[in-house]
Amino acid sequence: MTLPPKPAARPDRVSLWRYLRLFRQDILSAQPARLYRAWMAEFRTPFFRSYLCNDPELVSRVLKDRPQDFPKSNRIREGLRPLLGNSVFLTNGETWARQRRIIDPAFEGGKLRDSFPAMWQAGAASVARLHLKTDRQAIDIEEETSHVAADVIFRTLFSIPIEDETASAVFHAFRAHQRTAPVLNLGAFFPLPRWFPRFHAHKTKATAQHIRRLITHLTAERAQQIARGNAPDDLATKIMTTPDPETGRGFDTDEMVDQVAIFFLAGHETSASALAWALYLLALYPDWQERVAEEALALDTAPGDFAVLGALRLSRAVFREALRLYPPVPMLVREATCPETFRERPIRLGDQIVISPWHLHRHERIWDAPDAFDPARWETENARTAARCAYLPFSTGPRVCPGAGFAMAEGPLLLSMIARDFVLEPVAGRTPVPVAQLTVRGKDGIWLRLTPRRSQRP
Repeated sequence: MTLPPKPAARPDRVSLWRYLRLFRQDILSAQPARLYRAWMAEFRTPFFRSYLCNDPELVSRVLKDRPQDFPKSNRIREGLRPLLGNSVFLTNGETWARQRRIIDPAFEGGKLRDSFPAMWQAGAASVARLHLKTDRQAIDIEEETSHVAADVIFRTLFSIPIEDETASAVFHAFRAHQRTAPVLNLGAFFPLPRWFPRFHAHKTKATAQHIRRLITHLTAERAQQIARGNAPDDLATKIMTTPDPETGRGFDTDEMVDQVAIFFLAGHETSASALAWALYLLALYPDWQERVAEEALALDTAPGDFAVLGALRLSRAVFREALRLYPPVPMLVREATCPETFRERPIRLGDQIVISPWHLHRHERIWDAPDAFDPARWETENARTAARCAYLPFSTGPRVCPGAGFAMAEGPLLLSMIARDFVLEPVAGRTPVPVAQLTVRGKDGIWLRLTPRRSQRP
C-alpha cells in the first residue's frame, strides 16, 4: 500500500547544537521516531526545559481545562512579532480575551453563509486560471492554492479580489516574507532581556514592514468608508464596528492591522497548505479522486448556493484527512505559569509545554493505520474516539481558531471545484517532502499535472 510522504526522523540521540541546526532547517525531521508512540518526552537545554505531551489527558488539561495556567509561550512571539505585532495569535490574558470578544461575533451564527458567495467567486476564478495551465506541464499546486486562499481572504475580509492592486501587493509581499522568516529565532532558545535586539534578518523585517504598510492602507480606507456610511458588509466592517461588550471600545487602526495580519496568516497560509496537500492526496489516490469528482457535480445544480456544502461529504472527509496527515500548524507551544506534575514528572515555572498536532494526528497508540490516507476512517469508531482527544488542526479549547468553520467550508468547496474540472496526477520523481515553514509545506513545492475532464467545459 502506498503511504503519503512523511519526513524521515532524526537519530534518537543528537547533540544540542546538532538539534538546533536540524530544528532551524525543519522542526518535523528534527524529531525522533519514538515521539509517534510516546505519551510524553522531555527536552533539556542549558536555558529551558521543554515537554512534548501526547497523552490525551495532558492535552486536555493544557488546552481545555486550565488554559489560563498554560498561556501561549513568549518564545513563540520571537519569530512572528515583526509581522503579527500584538495580534490575537500571540497575546495572553485580558488582552487576548478582549480581542476575542471583538473578533468572535464576526464568525458566529449565519456569518459563514454571508461569506460563501465570495468563496465561490474565488474558487471560480481559480478554476479559470488553472484551465490556462493544463498543457501537460507540471505545476507547483502550492502556488495556486496560495493564490486562491489569498483571494478568498481579500474577498471575504475587504470585498476586493486578488487582482486589486493592494491585495496583489500584500499577497506577493507575504510570499517573500515566508521565504525569509525562519521558524527559529535567537530569542526562542535563549532567555534574552526585552531590550536585547532579536537579530531578525533584514529581509524578514523589511517584508513584514511592507506588508503592514499595505494592510494599514486597507484598514484606514475601510475606517473612512465606515465613517461615511458606505462600507461593504464584510468581515472587516463587522470586526471594526464591533465594540468590546465589556469596555465598549473597539479596535483602533493599529490594533486592526495586527488582527488583519493574523487573519491573513491563519486564513490564507493554513488554508493554502491544507488544500495543496488535499489535492496531492487526490492525485496519489485516483479512486478517491474519481469519487470526489463525481460528487462535485452537485455544484452544477445550485451554483453559489450555500446549501450545496451539505452535498460535499466525501470532499469534507478528504479534507479532514489531509488536515490529519498534514496539520498546517504542526506544534503549539505553551508555558507553565505554576509548578505542575505531568505523568509523575515535575514541571517547573517557565517550562515549555509542546502540544504537537503533527505527532498526535499520527500517533500509533491512538489511530488505526496512522500513516495511511483513508478518508473512510471518519465513519469508524476509532476515528470518532481519536478525534475527541487527538485531532486538533485548529487547536481546541478557548483558543480554538475562530475561523475553523470558515476553513471547513472553504477547503471542501475549493477541493470539489478543482476535482470537478480536472484530472490530477502526481509528477514522477517529485514526491513532496513535508517541512514546517510558517505552515507545513512541500520542501520544493507540491507538483502536479492537471488535465481537463472531458465532461467539463474549459
